[in-house]
Amino acid sequence: MRVERVSRRLAIPFATLALLALAVALPTLSTSPAAAATGPCQVTDQVNQWAGGFTSTITVTNNGPAVNTWNVSWTFPGDQQVTSAWNTQLTQTGAAVIAANEPYNGTLATGGSTSFGFQATFSGTNATPVDFAVNGQVCAGTPPPTTTTTTTTTGPPTGSGCTIAGTIFCDGFENQSGPTPSGRWSTVTPSCAGTGTAAIDNTSAHTGANSVLVTGAAGYCNHVFVDDLTDMATASPTWFVRLWVRHSTPLPTAHVTFLAMNDSADGNTDLRLGGQNGALMWNRQSDDATLPAQSPAGVAQSAVLPTNVWTCLEFSVDGNNGRLQTWLNGTAVAGLAEDGVPTQDLDGQWLAGSGANWRPRLTDLKLGWESYGVGADTFSFDDVALGTSRIGCG
Repeated sequence: MRVERVSRRLAIPFATLALLALAVALPTLSTSPAAAATGPCQVTDQVNQWAGGFTSTITVTNNGPAVNTWNVSWTFPGDQQVTSAWNTQLTQTGAAVIAANEPYNGTLATGGSTSFGFQATFSGTNATPVDFAVNGQVCAGTPPPTTTTTTTTTGPPTGSGCTIAGTIFCDGFENQSGPTPSGRWSTVTPSCAGTGTAAIDNTSAHTGANSVLVTGAAGYCNHVFVDDLTDMATASPTWFVRLWVRHSTPLPTAHVTFLAMNDSADGNTDLRLGGQNGALMWNRQSDDATLPAQSPAGVAQSAVLPTNVWTCLEFSVDGNNGRLQTWLNGTAVAGLAEDGVPTQDLDGQWLAGSGANWRPRLTDLKLGWESYGVGADTFSFDDVALGTSRIGCG
């Protein structure tokens, strides 16, 4: 059984965090808890449940003065055991749980919000915690009536597994039923194929059960990607993409690519995101321009893609003026931005010559691996979203 449950709206003033609201978004249950809030603290707990397991996603909104750190604590009434979490540093000791902010989402401006979630197992009854607290301040009072919706399922929620209002799509690959990518995704091997592989993986995921696993081999002709040819045209002429990515090996000195998009306005060549000299780098295939420039000063203003941890990667491409922006775990990366004003070591090379008139028209989204000589890596991709405005890491 999958149970979707809303409960616990309680009120008390906060001493250290001022006003915080906790809310959880559930794809199949439409609620508007913020509109109904009457006190300074609101806790709405919604659960997607199946036999022996469940997931929960919680959104934290600050209605008071800005804060730099937060934690949410609660006690499980039964034998619930968290198995994975996202957007939080979560620890569990017995039945007690503390979900603290990550380095990139601890700051909350007045009216700002952030989200985190977890997946857990249980046996018997999966009762709702009643002692939610924020920064040690326990919400107390009488909970409102509980609303419950029940559907039948035999495992974790199916469908894409990723729902964000206002996006063209958000795909967590939960509707993939076999190892071969399907639906909007197909496996492609641009230029030539080798030993690289791409498959649906159910051993590691940012959320849910599935992700895309790309095993990238070293050397030219090992190109392999999963490709979405359907959706990019819908976002034109301004594309915002958010994905969670995890890889196993530091980016090499040599040039590699793990994301590419065909540009029909630039001879159907690719706009590529990958790495060189150990840091992230944009590359325009038509003229081999790089962003940032691959000088020591340029590379220093890029960022290293962490290994063996899920990382939120966002970028925007504006086809009207050729602008580029990139964020890593919610923080803008100066070396991966093109603002139209040539700056030495940053976008000076990118904007040189015909690059000053570059106005991309992107037609697909490819996630995978290209090595142009040396370097092997294993990439996982999950919770991929496309929109026409910034999506964020929640």
